[in-house]
Amino acid sequence: MKFIHLTDTHLVADAGVLYGTNPKQRLQQAVTHMLAHQPDAQAVVITGDLTHYGHAQAYVHLRECLAPLTMPVYPILGNHDSRQEFRHHFAHIDTDENGFVQYARDFGSYLALFLDTNEPGVHWGVYCEIRANWLRARLAESSKPVLLFMHHPFFPIGIRSMDALSLLDTAAFFGAIEGFEHRIRQVFFGHIHRPICGTFRGMGYSTLKGTNHQVALDLHGDESCIHGSHEQPQYGVVLLNEAQVLIHAEDFLDCDRRYRLHEMADDTTATA
Repeated sequence: MKFIHLTDTHLVADAGVLYGTNPKQRLQQAVTHMLAHQPDAQAVVITGDLTHYGHAQAYVHLRECLAPLTMPVYPILGNHDSRQEFRHHFAHIDTDENGFVQYARDFGSYLALFLDTNEPGVHWGVYCEIRANWLRARLAESSKPVLLFMHHPFFPIGIRSMDALSLLDTAAFFGAIEGFEHRIRQVFFGHIHRPICGTFRGMGYSTLKGTNHQVALDLHGDESCIHGSHEQPQYGVVLLNEAQVLIHAEDFLDCDRRYRLHEMADDTTATA
């Protein structure tokens, strides 16, 4: 299976500029690029912060941007989102029995689980016992390898200002996945606006730059200020098979001219 990972689209109600760039235009450019270069993708996942202020009109713009896509789109909530407005404008997206935006899908031979770490009034992540009970039940009822999608990371990433806004109380989450870690092949998250990958307790994880603005790489600052940057936006191209989760990062606004490094047929000794 092949799918696209998008994150942190941050649309605003007036479809105007945010931090010097236009989030609606940027998302439209990402969609256009995906359709042109990844037309065989079977799904698109967006890992939260769909809007910047949670305004109703921003979700209208989001639906507009996503309308050209021919494959299913699976969004989740971030700290900038409104669960109420999202559920109104994306009523076709499943929720759990308690109204949290959590659902499961089969992604090829994998079980994809979409989690809700949004908590009204705060920007750090929250995953309570009620949500965690849903997660543990889904893990227990399947024997498939698992992909987790969530907005907030549940481990430090080294940027102190963002670590202060991650999933702070992890007890319920770790309780839910206890004993199932070996089946969690990859955790896809958002929130950080940076390209990061690694492992935590044997679980692979990855995230990407957002489609509008980024967080600067600052491993020496304190918690008092988040520094932004205008690095190129990205989306991820994820290729799944039974043996591998493979992720390519695509800087979709990169206009650098492509050129041939060498012709294999003419020069078999040349290397990159």
